[in-house]
Amino acid sequence: MPEFFLELFSEEIPARLQREVTEVIRQAIETSLAALQPRHFQAFYGPRRQAIFGQVAATTDQNFVEVRGPKEGAPAPAVAGFARKQGIAEDALILEGGYWWRRETLSPQPAAAVLQSALPALMQTGFWPKTMRWGQGGAFAWIRPLRRAIVLLDGAPVPMRLGPVEAGAETEGHRVLAPGAVSVTGAAQYVSALRAHFVIADPAARRDLIAEGLAALAAARNLTIAEDPGLLDEVTGLVEWPVPLLGRIDDRFMDLPPEVRELSMKVNQKYFALRNARGEPAPYFAFVANLAAADGGAAIIAGNERVLRARLSDARHFWDIDRRTPLDTLLPKLEKITFHAKIGTQRARADRISALAARIARHLGDDNDAAHARTAGLLAKADLVTGMVGEFPELQGIMGGYYASAQHGEEVGQAIRTHYQPKGPSDPVPAGIVAVSVALADKLDTLTNFFAAGEKPSGSGDPYALRRAALGVIRIILENRLRLPLKPLLDHDAALFDFIIDRLRVKLRGEGRRFDVLDAVLAAGADDDLLVLMLRVEALDKMLATEDGANLQAAYKRAANILNIEDAKDGPHDGAPAPLQVNHPAEFELSTALGNVQAVVLDGQDGQTSLLAQERYQEAMKTLASLRPTIDAFFTQLTVNDPAPETRATRLALLRKFCHIVNKIADFSKLEG
Repeated sequence: MPEFFLELFSEEIPARLQREVTEVIRQAIETSLAALQPRHFQAFYGPRRQAIFGQVAATTDQNFVEVRGPKEGAPAPAVAGFARKQGIAEDALILEGGYWWRRETLSPQPAAAVLQSALPALMQTGFWPKTMRWGQGGAFAWIRPLRRAIVLLDGAPVPMRLGPVEAGAETEGHRVLAPGAVSVTGAAQYVSALRAHFVIADPAARRDLIAEGLAALAAARNLTIAEDPGLLDEVTGLVEWPVPLLGRIDDRFMDLPPEVRELSMKVNQKYFALRNARGEPAPYFAFVANLAAADGGAAIIAGNERVLRARLSDARHFWDIDRRTPLDTLLPKLEKITFHAKIGTQRARADRISALAARIARHLGDDNDAAHARTAGLLAKADLVTGMVGEFPELQGIMGGYYASAQHGEEVGQAIRTHYQPKGPSDPVPAGIVAVSVALADKLDTLTNFFAAGEKPSGSGDPYALRRAALGVIRIILENRLRLPLKPLLDHDAALFDFIIDRLRVKLRGEGRRFDVLDAVLAAGADDDLLVLMLRVEALDKMLATEDGANLQAAYKRAANILNIEDAKDGPHDGAPAPLQVNHPAEFELSTALGNVQAVVLDGQDGQTSLLAQERYQEAMKTLASLRPTIDAFFTQLTVNDPAPETRATRLALLRKFCHIVNKIADFSKLEG
């Protein structure tokens, strides 16, 4: 099959958009060339170019087209418009069965003609979130001015106009090291020709070169590069000929918080931080130049060190000023910041978080924990009005933690530092009574107030990240194994509790676990202690994975079906059978086994509380599973619908008791399968 090759050469494309949009364009081209059976399409992208290539058929197949148009008697403009849309003359339409039809056998079409028809139209598609218009008339919109285009079919140029440029067979090399045109004949030659002109076309190869080069520079000083895949991806999109270099940080800036220093380096300059053998910040930074300088990069390094000194001097200024201002004195400024129009100010929110954090901490710990949690909750948002967070909003919470540690102690500081966590599924959760209390209070306040304001998530929309907040509550509770009744903290809002449980279902599904087991435990009347709930879920899940558990589930389903049928006739059959009515050994054995399970698992016996009350869930499920052979024997040896009414009533009552006991532990009717 012939090779198709396309390159769009423009001015610098933002790094964050290169991969995503190039992939969208690749998919759109494959779709538009479907008649040519496209295969093995790939995409390269970089600061100034997007290349898409693969194999296509030399011609389309012969094809019969049948398209139904307007009804007979439709207005003449509608019929004419249908013909025009189909690209045929109006007199070529066929009237049949009350409709106008296009019926046509299409002859094979050369691939070049398909490209000439499809690609110019495709370039008008709105691929980019933001676009520019330039040139005379400004009719064409693209992310940046388009300067060249290449369209090749088996190495031969395919004439066409793509936006403002005529497609040819030339691209350009590195802007500084090899300016000017570079001839292209195909994908493989494109890669090698560009490399000869100081451009690495393949982004994966470019990324590997950067990572390996940075690692080698660091290793030469017994250091390592701080892992940052996102920054590595971004830098890959900024350079065409990557040359890793290493600069030094002045010692006078090394006492700044590492988050301050490294965020300034990353956000403003795209620098990589380094670590020493102990994992501590090292006084070096790594970066990637876009050319190989004759002096080995000495001047480039010196220039970047000079820029970094200026940046860190600004950070030092904010750090010094902020530390002179107690966080408590900043609280009045929070009254001027609206958190949400329907909810109030950040100051009002701080008061709520403070009170709720103290309440949670007192439940989990003691009065001392509650006092620290109250202070941390009140000050958690105070750093929003500090100079450092004003310069670097990403440091909110982190800076408050540093300032609070110096002013109120490490426990308060750590709670403020981590109260936004977890920010994502891989982010760690806070630890320690004070820290988890403030983090929970922050998220629960967000949930309760947005729900009260009617700002609930709908469909895929969640502008206030309430789903993330709910998942954060779940993770903090479960990963810290907290015993914490949830409904009182949600103002007993049933809809809000259900929302959190729904996020727990999503979490279980994402982990490949059975969320129907959660529904079964919830339906049994489990309380709002998420840790207890999940302990019961895990115990039931393990039991169902055994042979006894699976067979017990099948027996329950059979019993429930029988009861549903018989209850519809003359039920409900929920009376307790009198001792004299239990005559058959299988009846007696089931009755005895049910009584034993109820006593041990649900009611307790011999002065001891039940297994459920003792939270011995694994043993409770094992005891429940012990019913399996007895219930199996009951079904095997007996006919439930015995002709004798008393016998039938007894057996139905035994099945009712069986289902009742099971449902007190977990409602098996909620289980799938």
